[in-house]
Amino acid sequence: MQDPLPTPPPYPTSFRSAKATSPRERGVLLVSLLPLIPLVLFGLYLGVVLNVSFSEGDRTGYLQKFSRKGWICRTYEGELAMTTVPGLAPIIWNFSVWDDDVAKEISELNVLGKRVVLHYREHRGIPTNCFGDTNYFVDGVRIVENQTP
Repeated sequence: MQDPLPTPPPYPTSFRSAKATSPRERGVLLVSLLPLIPLVLFGLYLGVVLNVSFSEGDRTGYLQKFSRKGWICRTYEGELAMTTVPGLAPIIWNFSVWDDDVAKEISELNVLGKRVVLHYREHRGIPTNCFGDTNYFVDGVRIVENQTP
């Protein structure tokens, strides 16, 4: 008589299918991943706020102040005096600069006291002032050749 077909060896217990997890194990996994959800949502929010501008444009005036300030989060901050009509008090517009190259350009051009055009982007809803004290971030500067207002 012939021997019957050999039976395959049993599967090791370490190869368990995903469906074999118990409801308790799934609950523990869900509870352990739950704190990550706010962090991921905050990261997405911060990515949108920092990359999508609310508005952008140009402001013209006389650069009054430009400095780097802060203790932990050092940012470049400035003031632009915008005059609408000669003889009236100027409107002061505060701005921040993110890019070190633009800050270096402002410093090297020696534009303090000169009439300049600043191109800016407005970012609203930034949760901290580590990016700047204002919502207006300058990303370009040029000197106005005609100095008469």
